Amino acid sequence: MMKSFVLGRKNFLFCFSEAGAEGSSIAYSIVETCRANNIKVEQYLTYVFDQIAIINQNDENEIRKILPYSSELPNYLKKDK
Repeated sequence: MMKSFVLGRKNFLFCFSEAGAEGSSIAYSIVETCRANNIKVEQYLTYVFDQIAIINQNDENEIRKILPYSSELPNYLKKDK
């Protein structure tokens, strides 16, 4: 996990504002949470972008269902162990 921080270090220089830094930190957190939960990152992001358009974004339970640690994610998103 430390390697990802080192690889991202130079990219963090391009966060010119608080909003940019916050957006980068959110994206980075999602990717690292996927990795920690053995989720295929690229497929997961595609799945989330598809789901976000059809779920009720004001419903916390709907949002929780698509988070990287949710037990309700489709099996095709999980890496083989």
